Amino acid sequence: MDELGVAVVIEDDADVRNLLEGVLTQAGFEVHTAADGRAGVEVVRTKQANVVTLDIGLPDIDGFEVLRRIRHFSNAYVVMLTGRTEEPDLLSALNAGADDYIAKPFRPRELRARVAAMMRRPRHEVSGQKADVSAGGAPPAPAAAARTHDTAVLHHNGLTLNHRTRTVEIKGEPLGLTRSEFDLLHVLLRGGGAVCTRADLVRAVRGEFYDHDTYISEADERAVEVHVGNLRRKLKEDQVSPRWLQTVRGVGYRLAPSRPFEG
Repeated sequence: MDELGVAVVIEDDADVRNLLEGVLTQAGFEVHTAADGRAGVEVVRTKQANVVTLDIGLPDIDGFEVLRRIRHFSNAYVVMLTGRTEEPDLLSALNAGADDYIAKPFRPRELRARVAAMMRRPRHEVSGQKADVSAGGAPPAPAAAARTHDTAVLHHNGLTLNHRTRTVEIKGEPLGLTRSEFDLLHVLLRGGGAVCTRADLVRAVRGEFYDHDTYISEADERAVEVHVGNLRRKLKEDQVSPRWLQTVRGVGYRLAPSRPFEG
């Protein structure tokens, strides 16, 4: 097996499939390919893939259904490739468990950089589920951030986040989060009430691939909104009086003020 592990390319277009195979082989993966969704699921299962590139428009079942099936048994990093950039496709990809998405036509160098960034990040458990991609480029944390003497452990309003073990608990009960949800929550907790713009949070999810001078698209910012919405549902946030995540209209998000934990 090559140094970085196994990559699986699920793509019906032979030219694109060959291009992806070449890019990932050069990056250091052992690469396997499939031309349709059902075959792709089986290749991911049998080869125990570490990374999957997945086309949305496949001839048998669409990429969203392929992703749902893969997520039943695999925590592989999944990058969705699509020629469609409409918002519903983006939301469906993220909600189904994709780690990233790239619109066609794509630059091979960009794909390789994103995959390399993902593979440099930890893959520990997050409260009973597989961990999400860890953050890089997070905004600096003000002194007001709530924390213990161990800076890896943050507390706020009954919630405890341990960055070292990548676990989250609410009053002792584990909370299952995706990689992106964990990293967004970590950044907001570190902020201690300072406003984090959507661009800040995009960089937290993207990590070192997105430098501070990198253009942030509307799709990137919308993806962050989806992740925050999913995170709020898991936290069972009160829309009127949120305990953890407050929206700053037109700007981004911040940590809600400290208050006694009830129940």
